[in-house]
Amino acid sequence: MTTSAPEIRPFRIDVGQDRLDELQARLAATRWPDELPGVGWDHGMPVGYLRGLVEYWRTGYDWRTHERALNELPQFVTEIDGARVHFLHIRSPEPAALPLVMVHGWPVSFVEFLDVIGPLTDPRSHGGDPADAFHLVIPSPPDFAFSGPTREAGRGDSDRHAEVVAALMARLGYTSYGAQGGDLGSLVAPQLGRLAPEHVVGVHVNGLLTIGGWDEDTSDWDEADRRRLAETGGYEAVGGYSAIQSTRPQTLAFGLHDSPVGLLAWIADLFKTFSNPAKELPEDAVDRDTLLTNVMIYWITETFASSTRIYKESPRWGATS
Repeated sequence: MTTSAPEIRPFRIDVGQDRLDELQARLAATRWPDELPGVGWDHGMPVGYLRGLVEYWRTGYDWRTHERALNELPQFVTEIDGARVHFLHIRSPEPAALPLVMVHGWPVSFVEFLDVIGPLTDPRSHGGDPADAFHLVIPSPPDFAFSGPTREAGRGDSDRHAEVVAALMARLGYTSYGAQGGDLGSLVAPQLGRLAPEHVVGVHVNGLLTIGGWDEDTSDWDEADRRRLAETGGYEAVGGYSAIQSTRPQTLAFGLHDSPVGLLAWIADLFKTFSNPAKELPEDAVDRDTLLTNVMIYWITETFASSTRIYKESPRWGATS
């Protein structure tokens, strides 16, 4: 692959006030749907719950506060293989720190990693062992967030995302690094190990995708691991969103690109489904402002449509046409 235009430029988030005013107007003008009485979450997002969350988004949430906080992190953009790549690059104060690239998936963003940046880069200040420190590289994959939409079919292939990440790490001068990822990242991180085994010293995944089943012998697994694998068998029961995004992502995008409440409902429902099952509401598992900041990034970058192409274009996802 080509790695032309190697310039790395600093980046700051700066959303125009007109965009925020438009969002406010859209939230205020929401046309709410009917729902059956007493069904709770069984049919999806309850109207009453979402009304309260939208009201907080409209009157209590302050994007500017979170924009300033995000801009305190060192952010950059570069171009790799014809695609813009936005990333955080946080150097540890420990000179012997190991570089680590962390790749998120859908429907999250680099916001997913904010709480671990401090402990990972500076464990000494968080009661940890300084020998466990990392230099962090946290990219927004092409088609996500401030990397922005691409204009070429096939960019959603997870193997191609791995090629972009490998090129980014090389551009930053890292010749030995670890790879971590969840969801899309759980495909990208192992592929990085296959693609650049001389550079990748270890791979860690969460949210491992086992869609389509697991055909390896598990007889020597302990009880806890077999139980965890069995729990993934329920994916199909809640995986309707994946079926839609892997077959008709563009059709779905018309509604969710145009309606901030539709976008919030779609993403918050998935936070409810895939976060801590012991928690009743999404914000019981994930801070409400963090959830809204994540949704805001999809809204202001207009990347719902482009980000969901990974479901259609990545063969490892088991997507169907």
